[in-house]
Amino acid sequence: MAESNYFASNNRRHWIWKNMNSVGEKVKRYSGLAWRTAVKVGKEDPRRVVHSLKVGLALTLVSLLYLIKPLFRGIGQNAMSAVLTVVVVMEFTVGATLGKGLNRGLGTLLAGSLAFLVEYIADIAGRVFQAVFIGAAVFVLGATTTYVRFIPHIKKNYDYGVMIFLLTFNLITVSSYRVDNVWEIAKDRIATIAIGGGLCLVMSLLVFPNWSGEDLHNSTISKLEGLANSIEACVVRYFHDSENQETQDDSTEDLIYKGYKAVLDSRAKDETLALQASWEPRCSRYCHRIPWHQYARVGAALRQFSYTVVALHGCLRSEIQTPKSIRALYKDSCMRLGEEVSKVLRELANSIRNNSQFSTQTLSNNLNEALQDLDNALKSQPQLVLGSRNGRVQKLEAEDTAAARTSLSSVKNDFFSPRKKVLRPQLSKSAIISLEFSEALPFAAFTSLLLEMVAKLDHVMVEVEELGRMAHFREFKEDDEIVVTFEKSKMIIAQNGLPSYGAE
Repeated sequence: MAESNYFASNNRRHWIWKNMNSVGEKVKRYSGLAWRTAVKVGKEDPRRVVHSLKVGLALTLVSLLYLIKPLFRGIGQNAMSAVLTVVVVMEFTVGATLGKGLNRGLGTLLAGSLAFLVEYIADIAGRVFQAVFIGAAVFVLGATTTYVRFIPHIKKNYDYGVMIFLLTFNLITVSSYRVDNVWEIAKDRIATIAIGGGLCLVMSLLVFPNWSGEDLHNSTISKLEGLANSIEACVVRYFHDSENQETQDDSTEDLIYKGYKAVLDSRAKDETLALQASWEPRCSRYCHRIPWHQYARVGAALRQFSYTVVALHGCLRSEIQTPKSIRALYKDSCMRLGEEVSKVLRELANSIRNNSQFSTQTLSNNLNEALQDLDNALKSQPQLVLGSRNGRVQKLEAEDTAAARTSLSSVKNDFFSPRKKVLRPQLSKSAIISLEFSEALPFAAFTSLLLEMVAKLDHVMVEVEELGRMAHFREFKEDDEIVVTFEKSKMIIAQNGLPSYGAE
C-alpha cells in the first residue's frame, strides 16, 4: 500500500512538473510573439509611439483634478467626466480630435440648455405634471434624436454629437426630478468636459500634431506610385524570358499585388481622412481652404483605373499563353506604352507632392507616340491573329462538307457499324484549330487592357488637374498656344474598338 502511494505521488509530481514546463514554454512563446508584434507596429509608423505617450500624459494631467484635493473640491465627483472625455476624444489625428471634441462640446451645451427649459416648464404645475411632462419630453426627444441619426449627412458628420446630446439631456432631465441642485451637477459636468476637451485639443495641436490632411495627401501620392510600379512589373513580367512561370520572383508578384490592393482598399480610409481633414484649420499657400473632398475624388478615379491593373495582372496567370515568338514582335511597343503610363502616374504623384501643376503637353505627346507605335505594330502583323485562322477555317469548312456528303450517302450501311468514325476526327480538328486560335486571345486581351488603361488614365489626369486648380498649385509655365487634349489618344483607342472613358 505504501509502495503504491509512493508511485502515485511520483506520477502526480511528474504530471505537475510536465504541465508547468508546458505552460512556461507557451508563456515564453506568446510573450516573444507579443513583443515582436509590438515592435513591428511601432516600426511601421513611429507616430503611434508618440501618440501613445501623448495620451498617457493627457490622462495623467487630467487625473490631477481627482488627485489634488483643492481641485477636487472645486470640481467634485464630476472630475471623472474629464477623464472620460480625454479617453473618448483623444484621437490619432488633429482632425479626428477636433471633430469629436466639438461634437461632444456642442452636444453637451445644447442638451443642457434644453434640459433646463424642460425643467422650467415642468415646475410650473404640480409634482404629477412634472413627472408626466419629463417622461413625455424624454420619449419625444429620444425618438426624434434617434431617427435623426439615420439621416446620412448627420450620421456621417455629427453622429457622435447627437449621441452625446441624447445622453446628457436624459441625465440632466431625469435627475432634476429627484435632485434639487441639478444646476450644480450640469455646471460641473460642462466644466469638466470643457477641461478634458481643451486638454485634448492642446495636446493634439501643439505636441507633435498628426494631420489627417497630410495623411490623405501622402496616401494619394503613395497610391499613384504604387500603381505605376504595378504596371511596370506586369508588363516586364509578361514579356519575361523565363521558360517556367513558377520560378519567377515572388517579390515581383508582391509588388504587383500590393500596388493595386492599396488602392482598392482605400475608399473608407479616403472618405474618413477627407472628413477629418475638413475639421482641421489648414489652408493653402493663397489662404484658401484645401479641397480635401477632391482628394477623395482622385482616389475614386484611381480605383476605377486599378480595376484595369487587376485584369492586366490576371493575364499573367492565364492557363493559355501566347507563344513567345508572337509576343516578341510586340514586346518593345507594349513595354514602351507601359513605361509611359507609369511615367504619367509618377508625374501626377510628383505634382501633388510638390503642389505644382504638371506638364500635360509633354506627357500627352509621349503617350500618343507610344500608342501610335503599338497601333502600327498591331497593323503590321494582322495575319498572326486573323489571317492564318481564316485559312484554317476555310479548309475545315471544305473538309466538313465532304465528310457530310460521305456520311449521308453511307448512313444506312454505317449506322450500326462501330468501325466507321466520321464525327470524332472532325471534332478533334475543330478543337485543335480553336486551341491554336485561343493562344492569341490572351495577348489580344493584354493589349486591349493597355489601351483601356490609357483611356482611364485620362480621367485620373482630369481629377488631378482639377485638384491643382482648386488648391491653387503653382502653374507650369508653357506657351499659351499649346492646347492640351487627349483627342489623338481617344482616336487611336476608338480605332481598336474600345469605348472612351468619360467622367462619371
